[in-house]
Amino acid sequence: MFWFEIGIILVMLCIGARIGGLGLGMAGGLGMTILVFGLKLTPASPPVNVILIIASVILAASTLQAAGGMDYLVSLAEKLLRKNPGRITILAPLIAYVFSFMTGTGYVVFSLLPVIAEVARESGVRPERPLSISVVASQQALTGSPISAATAVMIGLMLSFNIGLVDIMKVCVPATLLGVLAGALYASRMGKELEKDPVYLDRLAKGEVPPLVKGSLTSKEYSKEAKLSVILFVLGSILVVLFGSIPELRPVLKYAGKMQSLPMPNVIEIVMMTVALIMVVACKVKVDRIAEGSVFRAGMMGVIIVFGVAWMSDTVVDANTALIKGGVQAVVSQYPWLFVLAVFAVSVLTASQAVTTAAMMPLGIALGVPAAVLVGIFPAVCSYFFLPTSTAMVASVAIDSTGTTRIGKYVLNHSYMMPGLVTMIVCIGVGLTLAKVLL
Repeated sequence: MFWFEIGIILVMLCIGARIGGLGLGMAGGLGMTILVFGLKLTPASPPVNVILIIASVILAASTLQAAGGMDYLVSLAEKLLRKNPGRITILAPLIAYVFSFMTGTGYVVFSLLPVIAEVARESGVRPERPLSISVVASQQALTGSPISAATAVMIGLMLSFNIGLVDIMKVCVPATLLGVLAGALYASRMGKELEKDPVYLDRLAKGEVPPLVKGSLTSKEYSKEAKLSVILFVLGSILVVLFGSIPELRPVLKYAGKMQSLPMPNVIEIVMMTVALIMVVACKVKVDRIAEGSVFRAGMMGVIIVFGVAWMSDTVVDANTALIKGGVQAVVSQYPWLFVLAVFAVSVLTASQAVTTAAMMPLGIALGVPAAVLVGIFPAVCSYFFLPTSTAMVASVAIDSTGTTRIGKYVLNHSYMMPGLVTMIVCIGVGLTLAKVLL
């Protein structure tokens, strides 16, 4: 029956992925209907803390966007890239990484893609190179970010193993950074040089390559409120890390009759909601604009998706704890790479780090995979570069007027495949090594 229930989860994920967006969350609800009403499984507790962390972080990031802070950050990135155009294949993914790391969302890369494509073409660099690895980098950063949805899920799962936010970061930040650098080095050698690329030369001859437009963002003046919103948001993120690394900063309160430090999920929720309000007041943000932004819409969609998928997955795990520990655990203990492949496959299917973490990491815990190993393989939840279907990947193809960033004839031979695989392999290898040493 266990494998039948696992099959239900996979079918629901396939249905949700096919519908897209909120469909994944709805599919989780349908899965719960089948599991509870059909198979009589007792529902697990909904992942309330995870949902609240995601909601509070998205609120702060959306306020930053409404204040003009994200546009200001992109203008700073453009200035840096224009000063160092020859190093764009290394700098662009690092900037994309930092932006996603700071804001807790990969959606910020959309604002960077036109800048990267334009500066690359100006400097004679094949745009495929920086665009492909920048998309990959923007996703890998989320497993190291202290305020991303995926990390929020991981924090909640690791609390019982005395592994906190800082433990996750000290493994995943260096692992993903080294992985991104490895991917960037590979990408820097991809394809022919721009002036020799036949597709680009053909498009150029046909007049299909538009003229360059310089200074679109660097010439714009940004308000002091936009700049202040960036400072406030960064300070909020720093506070989260400080509270996580120095438990003594957190108040000691009574929980179930025992005195203990305020849990990190509550710290993140309190800090990010407070930062959002301070930005609204200090930066004169119109509250209505917050809910109208792309970050808010995408983030709230993520809340529903994680709610449905995580609740469904936890219900199956809770109902089969004895069976999992008695049988399946032995197989996974003998062949741990099977679980890594499973995480990779689910990430490809769901195209969401948070959903993959919520669906697979509880299963890994139930299967007896050591917590340190789960932290080490955490970057495997960023595998949806495998299929060129995400909006960032499609957008990069559309933005690159030279035609060098492409989806191949056989679908899988696309521009993101090899930079993504190189990055992933290095991330997991370094992550497992660091986890073994540090945790």
